[in-house]
Amino acid sequence: MLVLITYDVNTEDAKGRTRLRKVAKQCVNYGQRVQNSVFECILDMAQAKMLKASLLEIIDTNKDSLRFYYLGNSYQNKIEHFGIKETFHQEGTLIL
Repeated sequence: MLVLITYDVNTEDAKGRTRLRKVAKQCVNYGQRVQNSVFECILDMAQAKMLKASLLEIIDTNKDSLRFYYLGNSYQNKIEHFGIKETFHQEGTLIL
């Protein structure tokens, strides 16, 4: 299923900047960045739970926010993109 993950990490201090890097690094391990703090991840339910748990360990819930949007398996018709920075289809063929 496609899971859209968005986050906003308070970076007013060094700890916040460290949390931001850790959150981004975790998300990169599971999907592709589509905007600065937005990732599209193709995950099964177990992977989604593991990623959610690891991100919740990183963020400070008193200063940061984290959102998960579960778009399911039929997500292709739910996404429209306009403008620059076209992304690749994660489940399609990738030629390097």
